[in-house]
Amino acid sequence: MKGRDSGFVAGDPERRTSERFYPSPTTNHPSHRPPGPNRIVCLTEEPTEVLYALGEQDRIVGISGFTVRPPRARREKPKVSAFTSAKIDEILKLEPDFVVGFSDIQADIAAELVRRGVEVWISNHRSVDGILDYVRRLGALVGAAGRANAYADELQRGLDAIGREAAALPRRPKVYVEEWDEPIITGIRWVAELVRIAGGDDVFPERSLEPLAKARILANGDPVVARAPDIILGSWCGKKFRPEKVAARPGWDAVPAVRDGELHEIKSPLILQPGPAALTDGVRAIAAIIRAWASKPG
Repeated sequence: MKGRDSGFVAGDPERRTSERFYPSPTTNHPSHRPPGPNRIVCLTEEPTEVLYALGEQDRIVGISGFTVRPPRARREKPKVSAFTSAKIDEILKLEPDFVVGFSDIQADIAAELVRRGVEVWISNHRSVDGILDYVRRLGALVGAAGRANAYADELQRGLDAIGREAAALPRRPKVYVEEWDEPIITGIRWVAELVRIAGGDDVFPERSLEPLAKARILANGDPVVARAPDIILGSWCGKKFRPEKVAARPGWDAVPAVRDGELHEIKSPLILQPGPAALTDGVRAIAAIIRAWASKPG
């Protein structure tokens, strides 16, 4: 198991995603180098998705092996990192002038690259507002502040629209988000916020504020049973969610979500990456599940 947010990752998930939001590559003449870094290595998925969305993908020279958005990035860019590890020598061969990563989990990778003379930015955002600010900051760093601000505004408008639809729902479900199963890890802050925007209430709001996964570990499943969620969302960091395994846990047959068959998987690339995916396809997937639940007789 390997870390992703500050939790765990297993496998390399596949995701089919429309590429209509990612502009075609542009050609930069050597004599007219654009401002900002021009050889960027992205150690995680979020900067890759943002830079493609801004039309700045020509700056990227290396990406994370877990990257699935946009799909063409996997075809176009060499994969030089996982999450807790990276191919330092391969990164150096790419002669990057900027490396972008995420969270304390990548501190050792960042330190090694800095010691080798590479400029590194490690973001550590853990909220919806933090994701929007991340888009703006990354855009500004590559000289695309205007487009980044417009893109962040577009993402915010999408969230606002989902929030307005959720406000019209006849009832709100209690939602339990599970990030890993052994040990049981509850959902991180930005996911809890997306649940709230989509019309639900996370049953562990106090735990979601903990930035590190180890602080969101449950010793057993009793607290989940006690909080009686109406919906269970499983996103097991790159491995398949097993609803039948969850339903078979001792005492969980009393949980409304288990009793009513409301156990749903949302693929980890959609909601466990603090980037555009979570604010678009991720929150829409959550909203669809909540709308379907709310439409049933109470």
